[in-house]
Amino acid sequence: MSMSSCLICDRIALIESGDNPYFVKELATGYVVLGDHQFYRGYTLILFKRHVTELHVLDADVRRKFLDEMALVGKAVWRAFEPQKLNYEILGNTDPHLHAHIFPRIITDTDFSKPIWNTPEAIRKSEATRPTSEELGVLKETLLGALMHCLRSIPR
Repeated sequence: MSMSSCLICDRIALIESGDNPYFVKELATGYVVLGDHQFYRGYTLILFKRHVTELHVLDADVRRKFLDEMALVGKAVWRAFEPQKLNYEILGNTDPHLHAHIFPRIITDTDFSKPIWNTPEAIRKSEATRPTSEELGVLKETLLGALMHCLRSIPR
């Protein structure tokens, strides 16, 4: 897949032009965004800045930095949304551009003990799970506040 037909590259272009309403924060290796659908409240992604398809192709230092940032975003999601568990996933079968999903899980979730993919896409991605602009604003503010707190706590 070329960059010209990459959904994630398109999303990054919207971030860079100031037109992606789900954008939360730019980090060194990627962009933090909320998921378009919030069946799992606080569902967040980190999109690698460059078009690469696999984690192993990155230089070791860049790979470590991306994984460190993924963990930092996870910590912020944990702080912001107080789940009982976080699920981290790097897939790329559908969108072959390096990105990580961070799903906050709460005990009352449908099938809490199973992967989120067991919940049918028609339920996870129903229009009812798409946040309104007001809800999105609250989610972004909550996550950004937690992310800034986590960034300040990193030893320099």
